[in-house]
Amino acid sequence: MSNVLKIIFAGTSEFASCHLKTLLCSSHQVVSVLTKPDKPSGRGQKHTPSPVKKLAAAYQIPILQPESLDVQKHLDTVAAFNADIIVVVSYGLILPKGLLEIPPMGCINVHASLLPRWRGAAPIQRAILSGDRETGVTIIQMDTGLDTGCILHTLTCPISLTDTSSTLYSRLSNLGSVGLLTTLTRLVKNESSQRTQDEREVTYADKLSKLEARLNWSLSAMQLERCIRAFNPWPVSYFIIDSQFIKVWKSSVLFSNVTAKAPGEIIRITRHGIQVSTADGILNLETLQPPGKKSMTAQEFLNSRYKLFVPGRFLI
Repeated sequence: MSNVLKIIFAGTSEFASCHLKTLLCSSHQVVSVLTKPDKPSGRGQKHTPSPVKKLAAAYQIPILQPESLDVQKHLDTVAAFNADIIVVVSYGLILPKGLLEIPPMGCINVHASLLPRWRGAAPIQRAILSGDRETGVTIIQMDTGLDTGCILHTLTCPISLTDTSSTLYSRLSNLGSVGLLTTLTRLVKNESSQRTQDEREVTYADKLSKLEARLNWSLSAMQLERCIRAFNPWPVSYFIIDSQFIKVWKSSVLFSNVTAKAPGEIIRITRHGIQVSTADGILNLETLQPPGKKSMTAQEFLNSRYKLFVPGRFLI
């Protein structure tokens, strides 16, 4: 087998584009790219290409954007590229059995968790939400299940107490790119080994929704602080006061001897933040964003909207 692989890359997100960039800078040949159809975004709902499509177009790589791959004409198109392997990273569409069987080396997937923990759509966010101390990247040989294939390679990464999904996303994209090249090299040299996932350790990372980003003051301050980090940069945690949706980008947990107040009640206001009672502990809101404005420090926020916030008021 040649050391240079002909690769079809399937991916959509910014995380995926980092891996595609790595392949484009390697000795391997990316012969085609699969990415999800352009979707409407922004106020004008203009159809916008994915980060992967933008990168592929810049390198003049053939781009395929089927709504579903479970159609014979799409399978025939993929087969015509005679690729050795398909590399899948944050693609967003199910790969049917017929497609998995097309390339001689099958399909491999780069997943941003330590499988079998956090199979599914939002592994980075769920790891932060759950207070995990460690995460990583797992590369698997794909089968027809959801992130169920045999493990080819694993790399670990600590989660710090200040990590947001954005910062962790960046580190894992770099880690995954390195792991991907290592895995391809092992496959070419026939030095790769496979390890079956332990089904007893499976957890699922359900897709995120804007609804669950609303701060629930009946949770503990520690849980809410993790929510704010997990939902940064999307969908962004928020609360409501006077019918205004206020986003929260940064917060901290305070330990205080103040007599417990009802969850959601403003306890104190300082230039360092708005202190809110929770079911357990105090959450200090440090960086906020009012509707139609940029994010700002608590001090900047209070200077313009102080009347909204006074001790004893409740956030909902």
